[in-house]
This record gives sequence, structure tokens and C-alpha cells, in this order.
Amino acid sequence: MRLLLIRHADAGDRDDTLWPDDTERPLSERGRKRQARVAKRLRRQDLVPDLLLSSPWLRAWQTSGLTADIVRCDPPVACAALATAPVLTAIDTAIGPTTGDRLVALVGHEPWLGELASQLLVGDTRLQVDFAKSAVLGLHVERLTPGSATLEFFWRPKAR
Repeated sequence: MRLLLIRHADAGDRDDTLWPDDTERPLSERGRKRQARVAKRLRRQDLVPDLLLSSPWLRAWQTSGLTADIVRCDPPVACAALATAPVLTAIDTAIGPTTGDRLVALVGHEPWLGELASQLLVGDTRLQVDFAKSAVLGLHVERLTPGSATLEFFWRPKAR
């Protein structure tokens, strides 16, 4: 299975006055534009997910919805396991049965996506991943178990 880890796009700075519940902070216009470029690159590279799972937090949900629209895949599915520290068994359950050629995308937050990447690549969280907003990390995994992944690519969007 190929696995894409996608960090949500820019949502501006935390502002307790505008969003007392930070899970409701929306994408900024800058974030929407950058994510649109990233999603177009995914489409050009034929990286169209069979399954797109997203944290239910608004900025991740908007990122996944924009991505789904541009790459022309099924709408995202909310996955609470992507809004907390990574638990491989919970994420594996959310993904469901896998086949060798399946492409699954996970949209979430830092530091949890970096921790997930580290668990999959080296078996624990000692690997530090500089996961910029709208970055995409591509992995190949047979199963979601510690240390089982192979890095395929890591895209960090260019600032404009």
C-alpha cells in the first residue's frame, strides 16, 4: 500500500478571540492557494487516493476537501485517530483491508503526523520530521506496524 501523509494547509495564527475552540480555525486564503498547488501536483503525478481520511478539525477537513476536489477522488472520511497522538492500530482500523496497490491519504496535524511518520519509518518517535503546512510525505507500507515503511518522497511546498 502507498500511504500519503498530508499536513493541513495554513490556517493563520491561533486566535482565542476569533476561535475559542481551536479545532474550528479555518484555512487562510494563503493556505487554500498553496494546498491547491499541492493537490494539482498530486493529480499530475497520478497520486489519486482510493481513500482520503482526515482529522475532523476544520483546517484539516478543509484541506482534505480541497484536495479531493482537485485530484478528483471520493470525499474525505473523518477519522478521529488523526486528531491525536498516533495509535497505529486505530489508524489501521480506519483504513481497513489493504491491497498492494492501494493509495491511502491521511490529512492531519503536527506534531502527530511527524510522530506517525517516525513510528512507521524507524519504529519509534526519535526521527524528527520537519512537516511544513501542506507538506506531503509518501510511504510504501505492507502493514501499519512500527518500522515497516519505506520512504518514497517528501514534498515541502514552496513559499510564494
